[in-house]
Amino acid sequence: MTTKRKKHPARFKAKVAVEAIKSIRTVSELAAAYSVHPSQIHHWKKQALEGLPEVFQTNKPTMQQTDISAKLFEEIGRLKVELDWLKKKSGEIH
Repeated sequence: MTTKRKKHPARFKAKVAVEAIKSIRTVSELAAAYSVHPSQIHHWKKQALEGLPEVFQTNKPTMQQTDISAKLFEEIGRLKVELDWLKKKSGEIH
């Protein structure tokens, strides 16, 4: 009989990793409390510690900033085309 692998949400992984980093309880105690294998907790802890420097980078644009920038560039392009068309048409009138 096969069993399905559990897919833990990111929030759960972060919670367990933070507790492992704090070292209030041992990894085996955490594994028993959250029904997760100790090696998995070590892996999540390692991932959290490796990813921490990226949290404090201020020059990294967020997804929302890049979406806004893309929309603004699109609108600028559209307005430029409209302006060029209006300049062309206004020149034909004179």
